[in-house]
Amino acid sequence: MSERRLLLVHGSCHGAWCWDRAIPELAARGLQARAIDLPAHGADRTPPAQATLDLYVESILKAIDAPVTLVGHSAAGYPVTIAAERAPHLIDRLVYVCAYVPRPGLSMIDMRRAGPRQPLAGIARAAPDGVTYSFDPTHVPGLFYHDCPPEDASRALELLCPEPIAPQATPCPPLDRVDRVRRHYILCEQDRVIPPEYQADMAAAFGSQAVTWMNTGHSPFFADPRGLAEQLAQITAAL
Repeated sequence: MSERRLLLVHGSCHGAWCWDRAIPELAARGLQARAIDLPAHGADRTPPAQATLDLYVESILKAIDAPVTLVGHSAAGYPVTIAAERAPHLIDRLVYVCAYVPRPGLSMIDMRRAGPRQPLAGIARAAPDGVTYSFDPTHVPGLFYHDCPPEDASRALELLCPEPIAPQATPCPPLDRVDRVRRHYILCEQDRVIPPEYQADMAAAFGSQAVTWMNTGHSPFFADPRGLAEQLAQITAAL
């Protein structure tokens, strides 16, 4: 089944490495999962100044050679949605893991600022050249990894990279075809980065049957990789 194939896309400052614990759990449930590095993240050598939202979308579509369930974490909600808009025939299902659900005309930064609370205020700091931002490392463990094994949090702190600003400052284009794709939202109830009530608001349009919950913070792939894999297995098995 094509729906048993997943493409996993990371959020801000992360890379394909953040899915390392989840992928074996997915494989144990018969799911063939692959994670990619977006441009200027992880092992990808694209200079941050050249990263664009369009380039993110292109990199996702280039990684798909047959229909997949496309999974986006956090900021990846933007490029995975636009990828599905451009090529709905390649996407069996979209799954948002505590992710932004784009609204046409608004950038991801616009949506973050429109949230009911601003937990990242003063934590995300732009580089002097204005090309990237980074999170204050003294606050990262308590915000992103408060419920994760210490070894995973330590590894993540070593691997986090500066995040290109331009892709997140780019407004979402009109969305005319993405509604053809089935969508599901995994809401993280202990999230300290994207307020859970904001996640619920963004997911409301999917309907209650397309929203499930995890009792984790913003990084369920570390906090509960087995539970995340089980959720994804159930989602992809559903008609």
